[in-house]
Amino acid sequence: MISAAPQDLVVTQATLADWPVISEWAAAEGWNPGLSDGPAFFAQDPDGFFLGRIDGEPVSAVSVVNYGPAYSFLGCYLVRPDLRGHGHGLTTWKTALAHAGNRTVGLDGVVAQQDNYRRSGFEPAYRTIRFSGTAPEAEAPAGVRPAGPADLAAVTAYDSACQPADRPRFLAEWLTGPGHRAVVREDGGRLTGYGVIRPGRDALRIGPLFADTAEDARALFAALTAAAAGREVAVDVPEPNKAGVALAEQAGLRPSFETARMYTGPVREHARERVFGVTTLELG
Repeated sequence: MISAAPQDLVVTQATLADWPVISEWAAAEGWNPGLSDGPAFFAQDPDGFFLGRIDGEPVSAVSVVNYGPAYSFLGCYLVRPDLRGHGHGLTTWKTALAHAGNRTVGLDGVVAQQDNYRRSGFEPAYRTIRFSGTAPEAEAPAGVRPAGPADLAAVTAYDSACQPADRPRFLAEWLTGPGHRAVVREDGGRLTGYGVIRPGRDALRIGPLFADTAEDARALFAALTAAAAGREVAVDVPEPNKAGVALAEQAGLRPSFETARMYTGPVREHARERVFGVTTLELG
């Protein structure tokens, strides 16, 4: 039995070696983290992960990952269930948030925490709905192919147009991580979208799913799920993207979880209409 006194909590930066602890807590919350997310997460900002410990034992966690000088993303906000209600989460949150400096901070907040996030200065931008279910039978469509090393520059540029910040270090790991499968769609040599599917605890996770049009998104989705027919899949769709919602519903997936994208301030303009599936709720 460890002490629950807030003054006994010591918050320090976490390392990649600590990721299994954070991932297990996330899995226990039903978040279905990817099996090999850690290296890509830490590649973006190795100083952006924090653990609170009492007597050396982890009890709380949060990540505040910096993307350049203007934007940061907060995730992995967790407290061990038997030690909630003692202020450990808030102490860890405040300590970690300093890492963002004066950047605008984004997060994908679960429903139960959204009022708390508002009190901390986060304002909702839109809802994100997780759609889950059995991947339908599909044939790999024409015009979609596996992404290779030669595609990294084009994918990174396309991704930057769809995001509030550039994230080349993250993508270099995300596209090639263990079990990750990335595909691209082209039209006349021009990239019109890309997507990634990866193994998770309870289902294969699709994200990102970025595309110029609904037709591009459907082709990418079909390519990603063609090898997963009959298996559980999940994709987090921004609710304002009605074509993305329709795509998930037409594939037989059903809402299973929701969050709200929230920000502390303005973010740079980006092509929200191309976001048919969020990359990951932990890093945006």
